[in-house]
Amino acid sequence: MTDVITQPAATLTGPGFGLTKFADPLRVPPLIRPHSWWHQDEITVNMVRSRVRLHSQLPETEVWAYEGQFPGPTVEVRSGKQLRVSWSNDIDGAIPVVAVQQHAELADITAPVRTPGWRNPDGTPQPGAEIIDGVSALPAWTVVHLHGARTGGGNDGWAHNAVLRGASQLAEYPNGQQSATLWYHDHAMAVTRLNVFAGLSGMYLIRDGEEDALGLPGGDREIPLIIADRNLDTDPATGALTGQLLFKIPFITPAGPDGPTVPIPFSGPFTLVNGVIWPYLDVDARWYRFRLLNASNSRFYRLDLIDETGAVNNDGVRIIGTDGGLLPAPAAFPAAGLVLAPAERADVLIDFSRYQGQNLILRDTLADRTEPDVMQFRVENRERHDQFTLPEVVSRSHVRLHHGTTVPEDHDHVFVALVPPGTAGEPHPQMWELQEVTDPAELPARFPAEGFIQLTDPADGAVRTFRMVASLFDDTTTFFIDHDRWAIWNFVNLGGPTHPMHIHLAEFQVLTRRAYPLDAAGNVIGFDTAAGGTPAPLPVPGAGRPLEKYEEGWKDTFQIQAGEWVSVAGHHTGATGEFMYHCHILDHEDEGMMRPFVVHPPEVARFHVHPGASHGGGH
Repeated sequence: MTDVITQPAATLTGPGFGLTKFADPLRVPPLIRPHSWWHQDEITVNMVRSRVRLHSQLPETEVWAYEGQFPGPTVEVRSGKQLRVSWSNDIDGAIPVVAVQQHAELADITAPVRTPGWRNPDGTPQPGAEIIDGVSALPAWTVVHLHGARTGGGNDGWAHNAVLRGASQLAEYPNGQQSATLWYHDHAMAVTRLNVFAGLSGMYLIRDGEEDALGLPGGDREIPLIIADRNLDTDPATGALTGQLLFKIPFITPAGPDGPTVPIPFSGPFTLVNGVIWPYLDVDARWYRFRLLNASNSRFYRLDLIDETGAVNNDGVRIIGTDGGLLPAPAAFPAAGLVLAPAERADVLIDFSRYQGQNLILRDTLADRTEPDVMQFRVENRERHDQFTLPEVVSRSHVRLHHGTTVPEDHDHVFVALVPPGTAGEPHPQMWELQEVTDPAELPARFPAEGFIQLTDPADGAVRTFRMVASLFDDTTTFFIDHDRWAIWNFVNLGGPTHPMHIHLAEFQVLTRRAYPLDAAGNVIGFDTAAGGTPAPLPVPGAGRPLEKYEEGWKDTFQIQAGEWVSVAGHHTGATGEFMYHCHILDHEDEGMMRPFVVHPPEVARFHVHPGASHGGGH
């Protein structure tokens, strides 16, 4: 592939930084159907260094990519058909990413990273900008996690089990789950954010008979939309975009210039869909099916369809599935837009016959974007006969979970606190595993005490005292769940950013979403950030945000906003081993917001001696 630029090199002018919006057609990743190839149940996927063009006005960009494709090929399998994959690391050399941090004022921590480049015309760093030590030397150390897969711990992409060039990761995926939109991405310890940024992600679809019977739009009318953001470096002398991936993040020093440096998660000015910056798609005036995935490191999107009048027009849009599978019935697009956090998916149908002859914009309507447009749909100006009609029922097998009925009374509880930056002097947000304290002799002499949180149980009004027993990944494992057992995971966000929490192995449903009032700093009233604990028991939380209809589906990633106590239920069955759960803001994950848990046979559990933990970490 040559490096010929089809249009003049882009420079930093205008809202698109010199790049013309909607200049390039959407690329559709190639499809791998293993079980269609002579009933093949083993494939090899090679990770290689590759060069791709993100926009026709850019030089080529060097990436790490599955099968040389950015994003990687879409793997399509049948439910119940086992697939073995050899993820082969054939990547040579260091990471193709320039990593820079730039000091930001507390008043506007994102301003320095809203623009490409980081050097002045004479090549010197811009004020406050500096290379992040060590990133340029990182080798390709990779491990693949099939996100949303019900597979054994040995196949799940354990973060420490990454391999170097010349080695392969062997994984077995039973695919023993319903039709769903999964995705695969790198999960290497401490460098996930950089490996995924370099290009290591792709989509994985599971099909089943229930989906087949719906006659949903297929072929060239079923399209993955993998949305991600990136930044690009510039030639300091000319200001032209070079195509070089630029991981530029702001940092703050809240304790003063001599205190610790605190990085802020990456967010970039360029929005890519299927590896193309601001693409367009020509569509017939018929129904289409789109598999939406937010593959960004940290950016949230609030998506709306904008018609030619500039108005939000989601009348022809329906949601039929979420992370873990199909919904029981089509759900209307949320009135305020569909918010997708990193790693969340949505299975969406659009009836383009309602927009005949229009150019529609898929737009991110969150207000702080340099360029809010995501992509354009160009609808033909003619009528089409479409055999597809929207079904009233999508999944007859879907069961809505309820505590005490579909979730049995005999289940485990786990409690996780998400604590705000600055808690007990720690500048980063943290994830605390909690264990209930029932022995009065183990209570602190007075409250607040660092690591101790008291909650009032909404079920019975009882005060429950918890202590932090683990925070960093390599702390002692404390969550052990019996195989084939239900568990309710309770996430309590005591302040700070919204965290998209992802739990490996199982699919879950949100049971309840409650909320505490917040103070002016955005932290829960009653949580002493400086002390790192509660001075008195927090009251029963009030009603939280109501669940949208689409949020009642099966999911593996959940948005936990500041002040929210969100309870999700899942059945830990079909596989055993050691798994992970974590914030899917990849910067947070790499900075410590990730922890292990174990699923093992109950017959074995009785013989397993481990320190300081009961089943469920406080059941």
